Amino acid sequence: MASGDSQFTPDAVGRRAIGKMTSKTHAPQGSPPPPPARQKSARAAAALFADGLTLHRAGRLAEAEGIYRRILAIDPDHFDSLHLLGVIAHQRGRHAEAVAQIDRALERDRNSVIALNNRGNALLAVKRCEEALASYDRALALCPDYADALCNRGAALHELRRYEEALESCERVLAMRPDFAEAYSNRGNTLRELQRFDEALESCERALALRPDLAAAHFNRGNALHELQRFEEALESHDRALTLRPDYAEALTNRGVALHELMRFDEALASYRRALAVRPDYAEAHYREAITRLLTGDFAGGWRKYEWRWRIAQLAGAFRDFAQPLWAGSHEIAGKTVLLHAEQGLGDTLQFCRYVPLVAQRGARVIVEVQPPLAALLRALPGAARVVERGEALPDFDLHCPLLSLPLAFATRIDTIPAATPYLAAPADKVRAWRQRLGDRARPRIGVVWAGGPRPELPDANRVDRQRSLAFTQLAPIFQVEGCAFYSLQKGDQAVRQLRESALRHRVIDHTDALADFADTAALVENLDLVISVDTAVAHLAGALGKPLWLINRHNTCWRWLLDRDDSPWYPSARLFRQDATRRWDRLIGRVADSLRDHVRARDGGRLTASQDRPSAANSPAGRGLP
Repeated sequence: MASGDSQFTPDAVGRRAIGKMTSKTHAPQGSPPPPPARQKSARAAAALFADGLTLHRAGRLAEAEGIYRRILAIDPDHFDSLHLLGVIAHQRGRHAEAVAQIDRALERDRNSVIALNNRGNALLAVKRCEEALASYDRALALCPDYADALCNRGAALHELRRYEEALESCERVLAMRPDFAEAYSNRGNTLRELQRFDEALESCERALALRPDLAAAHFNRGNALHELQRFEEALESHDRALTLRPDYAEALTNRGVALHELMRFDEALASYRRALAVRPDYAEAHYREAITRLLTGDFAGGWRKYEWRWRIAQLAGAFRDFAQPLWAGSHEIAGKTVLLHAEQGLGDTLQFCRYVPLVAQRGARVIVEVQPPLAALLRALPGAARVVERGEALPDFDLHCPLLSLPLAFATRIDTIPAATPYLAAPADKVRAWRQRLGDRARPRIGVVWAGGPRPELPDANRVDRQRSLAFTQLAPIFQVEGCAFYSLQKGDQAVRQLRESALRHRVIDHTDALADFADTAALVENLDLVISVDTAVAHLAGALGKPLWLINRHNTCWRWLLDRDDSPWYPSARLFRQDATRRWDRLIGRVADSLRDHVRARDGGRLTASQDRPSAANSPAGRGLP
């Protein structure tokens, strides 16, 4: 579930703001009375405005807009009409127009806290979050106890991912107005982003106790339940939101995400289609549809939809807006220089750099831009004329393509995946150095990785990391298999600390301090017999090297591993171990341990003993790692 689906409820620019509106056309105290004709116009405008306000509150926006425009024909400076035309523009989704219209009203009364609040809401709708925050702050400077603006200030801080400050704003609102349902809903959403999921659920439920008809609170409750992996209840909560707001595109999309988690894929696709019928340009719905299609093997539809990824909140900032055209596979590239650039994670680069030789085979000179930890390893990649690190100045090029758009460019189907391995190789000198360091191979060497890398700046990726990662001690049944030497391939301070502080640390040899980049890691992997890894970059590295890989995979698997199979069309050397519907790691780890035990028996006939397997102290890191 993408962070872009999070639904804050800025104070409704219609109901609350309109309810507080009064005409601002009174003459200043002590001024001479206006001429009779002006007095007559003012009375006519006031009578019309009362009618327009009644229509506006009733939701009859077109009629209200007509009346406000009639008033402005009589009195071009009528503040309330100028302001409420902006409110209507916002309610109709014309947010940029709303900002401009409310700005015209503020030229007449720059200290209207209600107009400043509504201006902030319109700015927030077009993701001009810093400006929205400034608008709310101006309102609060004039009226510090304006609860609506303070609540919406929390919404802007949330969008800016300043979650602790957003939570503080929500708490301040609720101290003023303990019955403010929207503030409880927003508070729940912020608590969810702070990974305080039980508190998030409780806050949403308090909102609904106050206002059972608050659709956004049902939606936010569904998102909290999703995080708690209570998917049936999440689905019910989104359905309640949709009963209240049938055109709620975000709820339709996250309803599809819940159905996807429940493996009800046809229903998930139908829910995304409903969302897109409401909002055809809603990137999150297109993207989620892509993920479902790819997972279920519909590569033709999936790759096309996957191009929407650049418009979702999580990836929009990563889009490379080059002056050179995008190559999408159809144009002749012989004699051209094509830049292929990495995106997203290290594992994505390792998986999709396999297309580089195919681009070169079309006669192009290929430049590959990759993340710095991968540069040394990929410099030997066939077909790459030059490999540059991200952040370095780029050489001249004619066309470009993101790596994960290459499957679309080559119209990849499951049966046409370029699956020949190895397509990467570790530097030969580093392989030799590790061979000498590890010494004679007395028993099978097993590399292990138990955790991915947390990415708190990317909420969706961080959510996946929580689901794919284990604690080191959860691998204990694997380490109990006799006749193996286990080597850590795990990086990341927190995960490495788990190993080094564990009572099981004597079972795993840890050379990771010597792994400066993926060229070093690849050289160590080349000297192992098997890699057992969660779904992270090292798994892709092992597959790309053609090394036997056992993937420890979560139940709600990434789309690239597909469904109902224990092999991978991307990596012929891979064997997949996937959680069952209980999503319990202990069952899966037990299966892996049993398979490893069988593997050792089949390979060695049960001849190896623990004493024979023990490496010499000279080949073990000082102070730790002796199995």
